[in-house]
Amino acid sequence: MEPVEYTVVTVNGDYAMLRRDGAEEGEELNPVAMALLPFGVDVGMRLRWENFEYSII
Repeated sequence: MEPVEYTVVTVNGDYAMLRRDGAEEGEELNPVAMALLPFGVDVGMRLRWENFEYSII
């Protein structure tokens, strides 16, 4: 499985909405529980999902 990179678009309570880098305009955002993301994630940060784990890039 290849790594996928995301940008945090919004944070709504316990969930962050992520947009896949290189996504087409109509593609839906990916909701992810904040508990699954690295500590300190905020709007505008870029994340890499690899081996079922998110990391800040």
